[in-house]
Amino acid sequence: DAEYDYVCNDGNFFTFRSNLNAPRGKLLRVDVTDASKYNRPETWEVVLEEQREEDGKEGRDVLEWARALKGDTLVCCYLKNARHILQLRSLESGDLVRTFDELPVGSVAGFTGGREDSECFLKLTGFTSPGAIWRIDTSSGAEARAELFRETELDCGSYKPEDLVTEQVFVKSKDGTEVPMFIIGPKESVGELKGSGDGPPGAALLYAYGGFNISLTPSFSPSRLAWILGYGSVMAIANLRGGGEYGEEWHKAGTKLRKQNVFDDFQACGEHLISEGYCSADKLAIEGGSNGGLLVGACLNQRPDLFACGIAHVGVMDMLKFHKFTIGHAWVTDYGCSEESDEYFEYLLGISPLHNVPAQPGTTYPSTMVLTGDHDDRVVPLHSLKFIAELQWQMVGRALTSGEMSNQTNPILARIETRAGHGAGKPTKKVIEQCADVYAFVAAATNTSWKQGDSKL
Repeated sequence: DAEYDYVCNDGNFFTFRSNLNAPRGKLLRVDVTDASKYNRPETWEVVLEEQREEDGKEGRDVLEWARALKGDTLVCCYLKNARHILQLRSLESGDLVRTFDELPVGSVAGFTGGREDSECFLKLTGFTSPGAIWRIDTSSGAEARAELFRETELDCGSYKPEDLVTEQVFVKSKDGTEVPMFIIGPKESVGELKGSGDGPPGAALLYAYGGFNISLTPSFSPSRLAWILGYGSVMAIANLRGGGEYGEEWHKAGTKLRKQNVFDDFQACGEHLISEGYCSADKLAIEGGSNGGLLVGACLNQRPDLFACGIAHVGVMDMLKFHKFTIGHAWVTDYGCSEESDEYFEYLLGISPLHNVPAQPGTTYPSTMVLTGDHDDRVVPLHSLKFIAELQWQMVGRALTSGEMSNQTNPILARIETRAGHGAGKPTKKVIEQCADVYAFVAAATNTSWKQGDSKL
């Protein structure tokens, strides 16, 4: 009924991280020689309480892990507003000693430190740097500080991570829920100096996932860096409901009969990028894969006026029949099932990308690229193939068969990778070719030119 992750033990007293009646995590301690505690974890001592929703925004942090060091020293890693923070706490009482605020925005990708050590090392990665090793000597208690030990340097011309700015904003969704979003770009496009460059705002590429309790924390992507530097554009990562950024409640708020919340969140983030001047109204592109491909397809259908371009990788496009193919039955936990009840059938019919392509005369659909692999055995290719066929029929084919001219001038196409699956394990050559095709398509759709001349990134 719950998870129990071993943290440490002092003799008979064992400490665990658990989500027992605590979706965001807490620390429990038990004397394993006390027979009255056997199979009764609800009676174990609570060392560190779960942060509660009623505590406000500060109470939504998720305790991801804890490590015990020498003496009364505990290092806790929290997921706070979609980024990792480290805290030094008392192992005995759980009391906070200090938060390592000097660490930059990032994700902890590795941690080393044992029960006999007062010194620990961690790897932190972010949007603009592939990673750095930080050292912490906890022997000084509240005076302990995280110090940069070693940083990975990129062989990327004159580029330096400090050339770009990472900003986090909170966007109000349709129902008033605040949705976090990271925005990464040149100094003249993001942060305090936004708008200081020459000319109007450029393009922005908005990416999200919004499902299956998956959190999008800061991570390094060479291809996204190439997009930002090569085109002088902005990259935005939205942390939508359905993910795990604020625990299980946040996840459930974007599932089943509440899946529309995810689409509303994404559209609100797109509107924010335009209204706050991160991009022009005709230069907003969106991208997502798998469950994120469903997100892109649904939002293009619902708001074709908002987006200039959509990139849907291996998306779940048929929400009425997804459970009938390969592993699709496992997604019922997040989507529900059209065969479960009339209510679910009608709801899924209303959000399914395949079944909601705009059919109104005069509608112009955004430039769209639908990507799939011919051997994808997770989200089978029929999702993408049926969706692109329906798009091309509604936007172009229907008018032509009746002898009329279509208003659709934006390209709608499919990119089908042969001898490839859902994405994992794809050869580097194919990854590079796909990224080049995608970003060239986005640039053409948003009328964005390459800024680097003949130089290599």
